[in-house]
Amino acid sequence: MDVGVPRETVPYEKRVALVPDSVAKLVGTGLGVIAEAGAGSGAAVTDEMIREAGATVVDAAAGILGKADMILKVQPPSVEEAHAIKEGAILISFLQPARNRDVLEVLAARRVTALSMHRVPRITRAQSMDALSSQSSIAGYKAALVAASSLGKLMPMMMTAAGTIRPSSVFILGAGVAGLQAIATAKRLGAIVSAFDIRPAVKEQVESLGAKFIEVPLVQKDTETAGGYAKELAEESTRKIRELLHETLRGIDAVITTALVPDRPAPRLITEDMVKDMRPGSVIVDMAAEAGGNCDLTEVGNSVVRYGVTIIGPYDLATTVPAHASQMYSRNISSLLLSQVKDGRVQLNFDDEIITAMVVTHAGEIRS
Repeated sequence: MDVGVPRETVPYEKRVALVPDSVAKLVGTGLGVIAEAGAGSGAAVTDEMIREAGATVVDAAAGILGKADMILKVQPPSVEEAHAIKEGAILISFLQPARNRDVLEVLAARRVTALSMHRVPRITRAQSMDALSSQSSIAGYKAALVAASSLGKLMPMMMTAAGTIRPSSVFILGAGVAGLQAIATAKRLGAIVSAFDIRPAVKEQVESLGAKFIEVPLVQKDTETAGGYAKELAEESTRKIRELLHETLRGIDAVITTALVPDRPAPRLITEDMVKDMRPGSVIVDMAAEAGGNCDLTEVGNSVVRYGVTIIGPYDLATTVPAHASQMYSRNISSLLLSQVKDGRVQLNFDDEIITAMVVTHAGEIRS
């Protein structure tokens, strides 16, 4: 059974689905690995390194998509790539069904079994496979660095002969994996950090990192899914949060937003009026930009200045740290495959709750 790793075609994507260490582990089980030439170049993984790990390197994606029994990617395939995938093959990547319905329709028509890495359930047995958490942690770290480098102020307090510099204030909106890593990084940079999340359970985690947890009483109590993700809020709860944010953001230097709802557009929490009332020179790093943004004024892929506030709408920040992001993603995806390998083949166990949670197309049907 051949596992194929094509080169990513999304222009900004530098990650690769398998690094040499994981290639060697899969080859050791009897699987064949075929990689497209240059697939790992953005992550400092050379073709020679891939070959030495036991993979075959081919010149073009066509030699992989139409022949491999399984395709591993980071980004979803394009419609053209989906049409080229071997009928009945297995595809694993971050598929984002809500944003890629046209791709899913093609995959279903070709009877491709597609699994999305963003749907790995948050259970103990699946921790080593949880790519959403591994990539979010990297993105949260990088978001804090982006905020610091874009702010026209120093993060830490400094006492100099020219006077004392007050530390910058950083506010993290959403204290999931990305938010907690952003908190930890901003604290290491010396900022005064506060955070808000609709899930009361994260208060202890926020405070354990040395940040202040901003609380708002909500009428809605069921704010968390069984998998630990934030739920979409009722209008009254959203209104209360916006009131809190409007007052809080007036005195903040840098804001990092991470609020996402699985398979839904990102909640719009920072309005244009809030931005108007922020300090001139402030910075917003909207990590939810690709999902529509947490700020009304975010432009995905761009940095814009509105009312004196710089609003940054990056694509997935994990890809800006491609070496370690690829290493972690590769370990996640290989851990998943190794749990399903039998007699030199990946035989998906549809009685396994991990697999059933991840499947988005199978047997000609979309299951999203």
